Parts: sequence; structure tokens; C-alpha cells
Amino acid sequence: MPLLLLGAASLILLAERTVALVIRSKIHARPFMEKVISLVRGGKLEEALQLCADHQAALPDLGLVILRSHTRVEADLLSVAESATMTMIPELSRRLAWLPSLAIVAVLLGLLGAVTNLHQALSGADALSVGIAYALRPLGAGLLTAIPLVAGHAYLVSESKKLAGQLDEFSVRLVNALVDRPDVRLGHRN
Repeated sequence: MPLLLLGAASLILLAERTVALVIRSKIHARPFMEKVISLVRGGKLEEALQLCADHQAALPDLGLVILRSHTRVEADLLSVAESATMTMIPELSRRLAWLPSLAIVAVLLGLLGAVTNLHQALSGADALSVGIAYALRPLGAGLLTAIPLVAGHAYLVSESKKLAGQLDEFSVRLVNALVDRPDVRLGHRN
């Protein structure tokens, strides 16, 4: 029973974190960044603001904060961008550290259940082979709970790092566009 409760709670947490991260990154980052940067470089700040306002994701939120700041001083813009990014990053990685810990607890609970069942099987009148098969069921359940948690954790950490990198890139490139500095993107030609 504890393993079942742990498994259900863990999978709910995994699903919640997946949905939260997908919602925060539900925009095609590269085309969005390029469009906003090109609008800003073309002097179309209102259109860039509207494009950011039309989307609900982390990148457009960052764009709104930077574009709505009342300064065009590079140091001030970078400070605004850094502050905005610092408020977004913790939300991306919130509760992710719990997933591997819950996976370990699931395996340990499965092992505890297996040891308990094995002890009962060996001390009872059951046939040894039936007892061992029965005893290993909790361990299997623990492993089946742990596998998606470990895989989900790896995926979510990778996605949150990717989004954090996109936020950093967008903030630097947008600030450079606002202060009319060359674009930092490698291979950029204008």
C-alpha cells in the first residue's frame, strides 16, 4: 500500500512538472526570437510588444519586461533582463529534485516488500518457487515506479536547461537590439 501511494503521488508530480514546463516553453523559440529582434531592429517596438503580449510563455514574458522598461541604458536593460530571468528560472526547476529521490524510495519500498514477502514465503508452507515469485512482486512494482521518474527527471532537467539558455540568449540579443549593438548570434548577417 505505501508503494502504491508513493507511485501515484510521484507520477502526479511528474505529470504536473511536465505540464508546467511545457506551458512555459510552448513557443517555437528560434522563430519567435528572430521575429522580435527584427521588429526591434526595424524600430517597430509597438509591434514587438504586441507579439510578446500575444503569447503566454517564458520568452514572451521576458520580452515584455525588457521592452516595457523605461530605459535604453545597456547596464540598466541587462539588470532588468537578469532580474526577470532570475524570477523565471526557479519556477522551471521547482520540485524536480524530488523525482530521483522518490524513485529511490520506490525501489527501497519495493525491496522492503520483497524481503518481507520472501521471509513470509520461506517461513510458511508455500512452495519455494511460488513464494519467491510472490516475494519479488513489490520489487518489480518499485522498479516500474522508479523508471519513469528517473527518465522524466532527465527529460525535465534537460528541457529546463534548454529554456534557461533560450532566456539568456534572448535577453542578451534583445538588449543588444535595443541599444543598437550588433547581434551576437553566430552566423548572423545583415
